[in-house]
Amino acid sequence: MTVTVLVPDEHGVAALAGVEGIRVLTHSPEVPPEGLDAQVLIPDFLGGSAIALIEKLPDLRLVQLLTTGADSWVGKLPPHVMLSTGRGAHGGSTAEWVVGALLAIYRELIDFDIARRDGRWTQHITDTLQDKRVLVIGAGDLGQQLHRRLDAFDAHTTLVGTRARDGVHGIDEVARLLPDHDAVVLMVPLTPATTGLVDAAFLAHMRDGAILVNAARGPVVDTDALLAELVSGRLRAALDVTDPEPLPAGHPLWTAPNVLITPHVAGSCGGHRDRAYRVAAAEISRFINGENPRNLVTGLY
Repeated sequence: MTVTVLVPDEHGVAALAGVEGIRVLTHSPEVPPEGLDAQVLIPDFLGGSAIALIEKLPDLRLVQLLTTGADSWVGKLPPHVMLSTGRGAHGGSTAEWVVGALLAIYRELIDFDIARRDGRWTQHITDTLQDKRVLVIGAGDLGQQLHRRLDAFDAHTTLVGTRARDGVHGIDEVARLLPDHDAVVLMVPLTPATTGLVDAAFLAHMRDGAILVNAARGPVVDTDALLAELVSGRLRAALDVTDPEPLPAGHPLWTAPNVLITPHVAGSCGGHRDRAYRVAAAEISRFINGENPRNLVTGLY
C-alpha cells in the first residue's frame, strides 16, 4: 500500500523522494483532490494554520512537524492522529545561538561595535564564558547539544529536567540551584507547567549580574517581571523569543537596558530544512513500517 504524504513545499517533495512506500504531494496553497486520502501531514515551519486541514483529511493518522516545539498542535488533534516533532533537527543550531549570545554579552561585542560606529577605540578587559556556571533548564536534545558546546568553552553546565535522573536535576530543585549560576538558559517546551515558569520569584533567586537566556518560548518568562530586573540593572538577558511575539513597536523591551533580542531565529540558519526533513523522513519510515515515531508527543509533552 502506498501512503500519501502532504508537504508544504517542493523542498519537501524532493527531500522525501527516497522514502519507499509513499506518494508526496504539496498542500500549499491547498490540498489537491488526489491528496484527500493523505495519512501523513507535514505543516510548514511554525505553520499552525495547517490545523485547518485536519477536517479535510479523514484518513489522517500522523502529523509530522519540522519544528521541535509542538505547542501550536498539542491538544488540537483527534485521538486517532499521532503527533511527532522534529526533535534532533535544530538542537545544534539553537545551542550555537545560545553560545553566540553569551559570548556577545560577556565579550561586549555589541558595545565594541557601537564604539566602532562612533569611531571610538575603547580597549579594555571584558568578561569571559570560561569557568562560568550555566544552568540549562531543559535536558532534552537542545539541552544536551548545548551542554556539549559549553564544554568546549570550559564552562560548567548543570542540566535540569522535569524529574531528577543520572546527570540531571529535577525542576523542583531550581530555586536552590539558581543562586549558584552565572547564566540560566531556558530550553523547555511551552506547556501549562512551563508557562510563567520564570516569574518574579524565580528571577529574585538569580545572582546579581546573571544572564537569563530564553531559547524556549516567550510565555515561559513573565515579561513584566523580567523588565523590572533589566531596568534595575540587576540582571541581563538574551531573548530569541518574547511575549508578546512578534514584539510590537513601542514595547518597553525594545529600549530596555541589558538585553540582547533576536527575532526567533535561533534555529533559522543554513540547512535547517534539510535537517528537519531528514528527521521527518525517518519518522515517516517508522510509521509506514508499523512503528511509532520516536518523537511521538504524548499528553502535554
